[in-house]
Amino acid sequence: MLLRLFRRSNVALLCCATFALAGCAAKKRPNVPWATAVQAKPVLQAHTAGTSATAEDLGPELHIELPPFPGHLIPVRTAPPRLRVGTPPSANSGNDPEKLEAPLIAPQLTPQESAVAQQQANQSLGIAEKNLASARGRNLNAAQSDLVSKIRGFIKDAREAAQVADWSRARSLANKAQVLSEELVGSL
Repeated sequence: MLLRLFRRSNVALLCCATFALAGCAAKKRPNVPWATAVQAKPVLQAHTAGTSATAEDLGPELHIELPPFPGHLIPVRTAPPRLRVGTPPSANSGNDPEKLEAPLIAPQLTPQESAVAQQQANQSLGIAEKNLASARGRNLNAAQSDLVSKIRGFIKDAREAAQVADWSRARSLANKAQVLSEELVGSL
């Protein structure tokens, strides 16, 4: 046991001595001085006429077979797609002054539901117009003036819907006008 410990300490002492005697690698001077290293020139070997490099000397020729290139690539979007706004193609491209009306999509109401919707629309329009009349002649701030213009727009749209007998839409627009007119009266 003592002998084994003695050998390990000798090995450790020998490693430390080697490290200490070698010195610092950063402070060690290079073997070739730089002044003479710049002047050194490489020596080229001359080729003899009998020995020439052939294709076999360069290495084996590799035949790489690549898979066929796909015909389509998947585009990567870096930004959201732009909205494309264009004019819809017209069915009558001649000098026809009549414009095609957009088809009207309205829910089918029974005659009883239609009568109730008509009554509610007329009632809401009456309330909205009465509230608008009470705001006439008063000094309105910017928010109140904006409300008045929105109410008038809803009333106009509700009357247009009533002309084409779209009573559910007329009722909805008249109800919006009524709610906004009550808000306007409350802010006066």
